[in-house]
Amino acid sequence: MKNVRALVMLLVAAVAGLVGVAMASRWLLDRSSGMTEKIAVSAVDISLGQRLNPEFIKMVDWPSGSLPPGSFTSADKLDGRVLKTSALRGEPILEGKLSPVGTMGGLSAVIAEGRRAITVRVNDVIGVAGFALPGNYVDIIVSTQQDKGNDKGPTKDESISKIVLEKILVLAVAQEVGRDETKPKVVNAVTLEVTPEQAEKLDLARSVGTLSLVLRNQVDTATLPTGGATKFTLLGASAPAPASAPAAAPVRPVRAHYVARPAAPRDCIGVLSGVLGSVECF
Repeated sequence: MKNVRALVMLLVAAVAGLVGVAMASRWLLDRSSGMTEKIAVSAVDISLGQRLNPEFIKMVDWPSGSLPPGSFTSADKLDGRVLKTSALRGEPILEGKLSPVGTMGGLSAVIAEGRRAITVRVNDVIGVAGFALPGNYVDIIVSTQQDKGNDKGPTKDESISKIVLEKILVLAVAQEVGRDETKPKVVNAVTLEVTPEQAEKLDLARSVGTLSLVLRNQVDTATLPTGGATKFTLLGASAPAPASAPAAAPVRPVRAHYVARPAAPRDCIGVLSGVLGSVECF
């Protein structure tokens, strides 16, 4: 009898424990469900410039006390919006990462306000061996002939390499705008983001000489104005002084010589007045 009573007591205790655990779990779930809110996150990796649709978005629970600013609680508000930065799987979709409403997808959605996109032809050397990737910053060097003026007009007789643009953002390489890869890509064209004035300079630079891209640190914002490199500065010699015009012959003062002329002959008569006499000439 004692063994049966003990078994019954153990069974009752086990049932009571399971009921207590179930009730505690339900209470915790009810409490936690009231402290979360659903927000939109990316269901897959999304590239910048891509138009969103329901296949790219999923709703997940997020703690109500730590909702990211600019997050969306409804996936319908994101339909048709365009990302201007890349988004990884599970990353919240924020308003700051989206282009304005009505923006079409593609590269045009990535260009900042007041900027332009211009494409330049490159090769494995000009393109920094393929390390100029979307999201990087580059300086642009032009190698051309410098015009030097003389008495007969301007002449092209001195080679020069000069940095003409600094801290230019690379938007795309070839037709790819993704910024998540770090592997170098050798391409034949690079698209850069510039201001309208920089676009004019770049277009002129590629028509008068050869362009080269110089990769720079992404956080380096300093600008270092240079005078350009010429053959004379490259070899460590000073540029020759411009030829001076031949000195003019000194002007000698002209001295006037005066020659005394004899007086012209005149007619004279003697005049006698009383005891005084004089001579009058005509």
